[in-house]
Formats: sequence, structure tokens, C-alpha cells
Amino acid sequence: MTFDRRELAAIFAGGFIGAIARALLVDVIPVGPDAWPWPTFIANLVGASALGYFTTRLQERLPLSAYRRPLLGTGLCGALTTFSAMQVEIVQMVEHGAGGRAAAYAAVSIVAGFLAVAVATGLVRRARLA
Repeated sequence: MTFDRRELAAIFAGGFIGAIARALLVDVIPVGPDAWPWPTFIANLVGASALGYFTTRLQERLPLSAYRRPLLGTGLCGALTTFSAMQVEIVQMVEHGAGGRAAAYAAVSIVAGFLAVAVATGLVRRARLA
């Protein structure tokens, strides 16, 4: 198995940017363990939107590139979004007696994430028709 060092570098660069963006959100919008976790929610929605946009645009509108998808999809969006942090936040909400909020957070995050991907994909495809 051989590795493309430039592809790994693209993933690393995108991941660095995505992780820094998510960390900045956590610093700017601190929340308690039983509150709605806005930083993760925002990061996941922005990341889902970006992934829908980038995936559709790169696949359907731009010439093929070996490094755009790893940079933007795997790296940037992969590091910006975080299912593991969402899981930890849900458990913390339940442990602090906010089970209803935890259930709402899980449901809204999943539905809003799918909608974000669908809207971003639709916008790219609509622009092509114009």
C-alpha cells in the first residue's frame, strides 16, 4: 500500500483549518454541560452545508482534482464536524437531568444536518441551470 504524500498533506491542511475553526467556536461560545451546545451544533451545521456544497461542486462542476476532495471534504469538513463531541454532550445533558433537551439536540442535529446537505447540494445544482 502506497501513500500519496500530497494527498495526506491536503487532508492535514484541511483538518488543521477545520479543527482550529471548531476550537475557536468553543472559545467564543462557552456553554455548560446541561445547556444547548451551540458551538458543536453550529460547527456540525456549517460542516454539513460545506460538505454538501463541496461534494456536489467538486463532482459536478469542476475538473477532477486529486487534492480538492481530501483537502475540503476529508480534512476541513471532517475536522470541523464532530459526532463524538455531540455524543459526549448528549450524555452530559442526560447526566445533568436534561434528558428532553438531549433528545431534542440529537433529533434537531440530525434533521438539520441532512437539510443542510440537501440545501447546499440544491444550490450548487440550481446555479448550474441558471
